Amino acid sequence: MDYHAHVSLLSRKSVEKHHDAFGATAWYRALPQPERARLGLHIVAGALRTGIIFESSLSQGLLDFARSLPEGAVEFRYAYHEVVEESQHSLMFAELLRRLQDAAPLPRLRLARWQEVVRRRAVGLARSFPELFFFFVLAGEDPIDFVQRRALAARDLHPLLRRVTQIHVTEEARHVAFANAYLAERVPRLSPARRAVLAAAVPVILAGMARVMLRPQPNVIAAHRIPADVLAQAYSPASRLCRDQVIASLAGIRELCQKLGIYHASAWRALNVSAEQAVQQ
Repeated sequence: MDYHAHVSLLSRKSVEKHHDAFGATAWYRALPQPERARLGLHIVAGALRTGIIFESSLSQGLLDFARSLPEGAVEFRYAYHEVVEESQHSLMFAELLRRLQDAAPLPRLRLARWQEVVRRRAVGLARSFPELFFFFVLAGEDPIDFVQRRALAARDLHPLLRRVTQIHVTEEARHVAFANAYLAERVPRLSPARRAVLAAAVPVILAGMARVMLRPQPNVIAAHRIPADVLAQAYSPASRLCRDQVIASLAGIRELCQKLGIYHASAWRALNVSAEQAVQQ
């Protein structure tokens, strides 16, 4: 199937079909069961808030991307379908978050200043460097998709959370498919200078975004007084638990970069996100 037919199919499908890492630490196992449950609720709440922020940023970028397209571009319709779906996801997350807040209130999440700067710059890339923008998209979507698919495999997932996760995973699969198709179509046409920028920037973006998306939010850490050594054990780049999870969650993007000829193994190894590190260590 060629690129234009692929994007048109994803648009049609948008009409036809829409809709815990601490367990390995002694600190977590020593918590009373009610506190474990409260921590679990807060981790889910933090992830929902992160999702709302990410999808809002993604929608802003997609609208700018659509405005930059020539009239009649096949990507225009798909971009608006995805904006609609991301808006529905945010509404769905907000409703689940409201119910979780009734059970276990959690202070509101606020981005650090540097995170807000990065967010705004990433959105701006949708017009100036859309290929890099869509790598930002994949850097946020693939790690969450990895976690959610593992969650769906668990038998004891709450029915409401399971349904929300199922809807999100189903529709995000299209979003990931579009980003991959767009990059496969566009990156080979870029100048050598822009391809060099991608080769250098993509592993940095992936390493940073994956850890932000997978790590508990600062308000959760503060609310539960999670010790720094526990966070290091579970989430630092040197932690095998964290490293292997990050590496596994980025497998699809790593393969895409290899196919596009923008994969420099030394850069990925330096950031603890290369596949070889998971095998060797």
